[in-house]
Amino acid sequence: MSNEIKTGIPLIGERMPEVEVQTTHGLKNIPKDYEGKWLVLFSHPGDFTPVCTTEFVAFAKRADEFKKLNAELVGHSIDQVFSHIKWVQWIEEKLDTKIPFPVIADDMGRVAMKLGMIHPGKGTNTVRAVFIIDPKGIIRLMIYYPQEIGRQIDEVLRALKALQISDEKKVAMPENWPNNEILKDKVIIPPPKDVATAEERMKNAEGYDWWFTYKSL
Repeated sequence: MSNEIKTGIPLIGERMPEVEVQTTHGLKNIPKDYEGKWLVLFSHPGDFTPVCTTEFVAFAKRADEFKKLNAELVGHSIDQVFSHIKWVQWIEEKLDTKIPFPVIADDMGRVAMKLGMIHPGKGTNTVRAVFIIDPKGIIRLMIYYPQEIGRQIDEVLRALKALQISDEKKVAMPENWPNNEILKDKVIIPPPKDVATAEERMKNAEGYDWWFTYKSL
């Protein structure tokens, strides 16, 4: 069997590659150690950088909200573990924010290469990637930002909530749910797959047409 590391951005719907990693909370096996839970894995370009620091503080302040959704946070960069430890200590001391989640020390770049985090023109630093992985270890959502732009952590939280409700209720979520300009907090009923159902849809559903109906949760 080849030991070559598969590189490139994975696809939504693929299983998260199995990796054993060193973190600030000890060795972790991802996604195996998080079976039965949602996992939010996010990368940052480097420790002791201003934009990354603001993101870590935002993730930390929302950590309890993620936990309420049965989700665990895991950070990642190519820095060594001692750098991570010192940085999270600095954040707690200077910004009065404790970082409650583990941070992967991917100093050999194995995880970064497997998940397509190394992009042209950025050297060995990782882009700002986010992976939402479901309790079965399947990648359900990916977001990639350049180094120059910080993420909005509330959007990651919103996307996680939307995925969970979509799975449970078998519905689709409109733009900016639950604050859509047209539907507010209502959700979209999947379109019919046959003529008979299409003809019946508007008789018992609220909407604009048979292919565009919605309901309250």
